[in-house]
Amino acid sequence: MSNDQLAFIGTYTRLGSEGIYTLRLDGNTGELRQISVAKGLENPSFVALDSSGDHLYAVSESSSFNGAGGITSFNVNRSTGELCKINERSTGGPGPCHLMVDATDSMVIVTNYAGGSVSAHPIAEDGSVGDFTEFVQHKGSSVNPDRQDRAHAHSVNIDKSNRFAFVCDLGMDQVLTYAIDPTSARFKLLSTVDETPGHGPRHFTFHPKNQQVYVLNEIGCTITLYDLSHDGTLTPTQSVPTLPSGWQGQNTTADIHVSPDGKYVYASNRGNDSIVIFAIDQSNGSMTFVDHESTQGNTPRNFAITPDGNFLLAENQDSDTIVSFKIEDDGTLTPTGSVINIPAPVCMQLLSIE
Repeated sequence: MSNDQLAFIGTYTRLGSEGIYTLRLDGNTGELRQISVAKGLENPSFVALDSSGDHLYAVSESSSFNGAGGITSFNVNRSTGELCKINERSTGGPGPCHLMVDATDSMVIVTNYAGGSVSAHPIAEDGSVGDFTEFVQHKGSSVNPDRQDRAHAHSVNIDKSNRFAFVCDLGMDQVLTYAIDPTSARFKLLSTVDETPGHGPRHFTFHPKNQQVYVLNEIGCTITLYDLSHDGTLTPTQSVPTLPSGWQGQNTTADIHVSPDGKYVYASNRGNDSIVIFAIDQSNGSMTFVDHESTQGNTPRNFAITPDGNFLLAENQDSDTIVSFKIEDDGTLTPTGSVINIPAPVCMQLLSIE
């Protein structure tokens, strides 16, 4: 059975890209090659697949939908990697930057960064996305006047039980837990947890086996470990820096992922232009520093780890490259030598080729 993957790349058309690029990843070598591009979208910065892999959803990070951003649905041709547009809808708020489909493929939740809001949309059997059935406006601020003068909902992640959606709000310095109802495509707030003032929670990832989660703080350049209770409550237990000791330059973080085996957590630094690696204690989820690896480019945004845990693919937004790394047994990264030029890459979603 082939380990090859399709890689769908979200980009910024305002920085010169053409839309959503489809690449093919060689599962044996880590080499990437472009096979198609879906044009006609404005700033499709973040994309998400449904559980079947038959449909892909992309935000339009803009305000061109009567002052709001948009969400577009596509059919996925798993043989060719080509995307065929189904429909599009307004997300209700400007600057959508992240989205996720629930496990039953019944709803998609979107975070609107510029508007500081969250919307939920029903998904029809044909994969089309409906008008939002739920819209929540976050209200709040924090201590950084330049970045946190108002709410900025930055990401949404749905847990393995498909009961909770966790939203990182950078502007409010909070992670919010929502109970979700996929059948009605609605959600309601259950609880919140405060991050360190000024740290700005951005992205969120689950441990694949244990009841722990890792929150990446964009402004503070830290990772916070939380214990996750069965009612969706988060309890912080550890915080670690993402930057090398003594680093003096400007930096913000971007993305975070745990390896499929749960042994390592990786996060990207923009400025230091590196991936930081921590080993995970399987008894309590705590992190121990392993290494920093250069992404061989400028401003690494999102990155992806292949399902078999063999490769990490880092997207360098400002140098227009995606660089492939082999993940070694000790969690460290070794460049494979494969570098592909893609304009302004922001997000990557992987799909196994049948």
